[in-house]
Amino acid sequence: MTSVLALETSCDESAAAIVTRSENGVVEVRSSRIASQVEEHAQWGGVVPEIASRRHVEALPQLIEAVVSDSGIGFDQLDAVAATVTPGLAGALMVASVTGRTLAALHDRPFLAIHHLEGHLASVQLSELAPRPPYLVLLVSGGHTELIQVDQTGAMDRLARSHDDAAGEAFDKVARLLGLGYPGGPAIQELATDGDASRFALPKGRISLPGGGFHPYDFSFSGLKTAMLRSVQTLRASGEPLPLADLAASFEAVVADVLVERSLRCARDHGLQRLVMVGGVAANRRLRLKMQERAKAVGVSVSIAPLAYCTDNAAMIGAAALERLSRGRRFSSPETGVSARWPLQRADELYGDVPAF
Repeated sequence: MTSVLALETSCDESAAAIVTRSENGVVEVRSSRIASQVEEHAQWGGVVPEIASRRHVEALPQLIEAVVSDSGIGFDQLDAVAATVTPGLAGALMVASVTGRTLAALHDRPFLAIHHLEGHLASVQLSELAPRPPYLVLLVSGGHTELIQVDQTGAMDRLARSHDDAAGEAFDKVARLLGLGYPGGPAIQELATDGDASRFALPKGRISLPGGGFHPYDFSFSGLKTAMLRSVQTLRASGEPLPLADLAASFEAVVADVLVERSLRCARDHGLQRLVMVGGVAANRRLRLKMQERAKAVGVSVSIAPLAYCTDNAAMIGAAALERLSRGRRFSSPETGVSARWPLQRADELYGDVPAF
């Protein structure tokens, strides 16, 4: 059995977990703890980086102590310590990175620097019936909306992306426009339950190609966000009360339609029969139902990360670290720093004797 202590502080969730992998490849979360800062940041309408970093410093030691106690796995039984080092808020990332490297040095354990998006991709491995690659991943969160092909060797190839707002970011901004709470995804989902999704005709943003036509898979949500703003302004100018449920349902339905249509088109065009959904927006009920229904109709199987591991957590970071260990015992330099931005395609550079940054 291989055991990893994993730490995550890339944004506004402080998290620690101990995750194991059996000899036959079964990944098990032995203990996972998260300290959320959502209520504190909600009063500002979004994450305040300085506050986030301070809260990580306060919360992480207790979380580590708790997962070690809960799991019954001591530092002497660990095969490695892993921490998210990119991408994210630089100050927040430093908390897990410094803590992880310090613990690894104190207990003479190897250190693994994990790319946050690789963690999200690995979150589906925490399912009871984890899919085997190759497959297409729809990574849809507050900061990222991408389609990534994962093959049998673990290689990751981005096939599509959003050219402006991520889907989760669009949810947050539209929720603010409608006077709802933060984060926007759960607030809009709850309100949309009783709404008429066909009441407002909203655009499905597309990305033009230089030679004409449109990119078949890429995303854009800025036009949709602007259309929502104009709809709200028109309604307010008429003196009518805002039909909040209908606005929320119409917006949610268009986002789900775009994500489903382009993901399945991409899977079909690349000959992939398996599709995986990960990230915070993958928890959205309408999106999950639409994806499962339409994928079944075209012969594509769908796997979705467990709800508990859709949003940021340390268990997914542990799963990514275990996957790295299973492909060869290459570790990260103890001098590895953090980077607010680092392409997923260069994640392999996080391993070796020379720090990537």
